[in-house]
This record gives sequence, structure tokens and C-alpha cells, in this order.
Amino acid sequence: MQQATIIGCGDIGERVAKICYSRGMPLHVVVRNTERANHLSQCHYDVLLADLDQDDLSLIPTENNWLFWFAPPPAVGEQDSRLKRWLSAINPQALPKKIIYISTSGVYGDCQGEWVDESRPANPQSDRARRRLDAEQQLSDWSQQHEVPYVILRVPGIYGPGRWPIETIKQGQPVVKCSESPYSNRIHQDDLAQICVAAALRSEAHGVINVGDGQQSTMAEYFQGVAKAFGLPIPEEISWDDAQRLLSPGMLSYLVESRRIDNRRMLELLKVKLHYPTLQSALQEIEKID
Repeated sequence: MQQATIIGCGDIGERVAKICYSRGMPLHVVVRNTERANHLSQCHYDVLLADLDQDDLSLIPTENNWLFWFAPPPAVGEQDSRLKRWLSAINPQALPKKIIYISTSGVYGDCQGEWVDESRPANPQSDRARRRLDAEQQLSDWSQQHEVPYVILRVPGIYGPGRWPIETIKQGQPVVKCSESPYSNRIHQDDLAQICVAAALRSEAHGVINVGDGQQSTMAEYFQGVAKAFGLPIPEEISWDDAQRLLSPGMLSYLVESRRIDNRRMLELLKVKLHYPTLQSALQEIEKID
């Protein structure tokens, strides 16, 4: 019987778990938080409480399992020591059936608004993106050495219930005006979950796959659309020069890079039909509920 193991079972992990469980697939989930573990146990999953930085990771079920690695790298540095510990702990006699890793489209760096497909060389420009690229390279090297299929999903901004920037909008944070705002890319959390499962189950899926809805938009359009849908004040538009004075370093880090993610390989290989092919399709649901 097919089984799945999810390492790092947060929001996306739980959504993937529900899809797998609905297919009758036994689930093993690995989390660090006791409260989270108790919640997932009630969902009839086999839960393993583990600290990826120090516990014995050889106890994580792997043999012939679909393996989803959703755990984030450490918060500092340029390497993913957690993934390295786990790969080193896998018993060569108990290899996974396939490994699915969620990375970030940030590994491409600033592409000055160009369309980006999987052939574009990685050029990470932040430690956050460098840690993800390090993890990608570790997984690729290990998988080729052990002849285990793998898929690296390069994911942009994830949105949906619980992720809308409502508080930021309520606080009155301005946005860079559309004419100066860089392109941003996104995927709805429900679509990302089905993409992860399709990446595991479809034998054609392999290597790096860009994830995204393929819609061209800017961060300004995103914030303005969310504000309108939730009946909030439309954020003030400011110039890029003003943004560098007024916005937080964290927000600016998402605005210094511009790219448009090409999702054709994702659609062709995974055969997924997106529930939310545009941001507007998701926002319309909110407006209907209201």
C-alpha cells in the first residue's frame, strides 16, 4: 500500500495530508510542536514529534514512501543543516519512493521583470534564498547518488485564508505605485497542496518545476485587490524613493526583485487544473461570502 511521510506538517502539509488521506493513503507526519502533534493525531495520522536540529532522524519512516519535505531551513546562514542531517540519516535499505521539496522562486534572484522558466540559472541574492538553493543542491546530489526520484517545487508567494495581508492593510501601510512596483508571483494554498500531491504521484514529474498561477501582477495590485475584497481602505500609493524611507527592511526585501514565473512545465507535467488561476477568482469568493 502506498504511504506518505510529511516532514514539517504546517498549513500546506496538513492540506497535503488531507488529500493523501482521502485517497486512502496511510500518513506519517513529523512535527516539532506538541500542540500541533496533538491536533494531527486527532486526524488519524501517525505523528512523530521530532526536533530536526538534534533528534534521531533515522526514526522517520521512509521506506517506499512518498516523502514531502516542508520543513524550513534554519533562520540564519547560507546552508540547510536540517535537510543535510535527515539525508544523512536515511537507511540506504529503506529509501523513499520519491521526494517532494518545496523551495522558493527567490533562488532566481532579480530578473528585472523577465519571464523565468526552469532553464534560467539560479542567482539567489539573499541568505534566505541561498539556504533554499543549498537544500536543492543537497537533494539533487543525494537523489542522483541513491537513484531516488525527486521534485523541487520553486514556489512564489502563497496566499489564501489565514495568509491575507489584512492587518498590514489595516495599519495603513502604503504600496509602491503600480508603475514602479516590481512583478510578483503567487499561488493559492489549495492549489499548492494539489500540486505537491500531483508531483508525487505523476511519474513524469521530475527535477525542478516552477509553481505559480502564471498571472502577471504587481504587489500593489495584490494589496489593492485584497483591500477591496475585504472592504478595507485602499492602500496609499507611493514612489519607490519614498518606499525606501517608509517601508520595513522585510517588505523592501520582497520589492527589490522582479520576475514573472513561467508555469508551463507545471501545467504540462502535473496535469493540474488550478482552482484559482487568477487572484481575482479567489477574491470573488470572498466578495460572494460577504
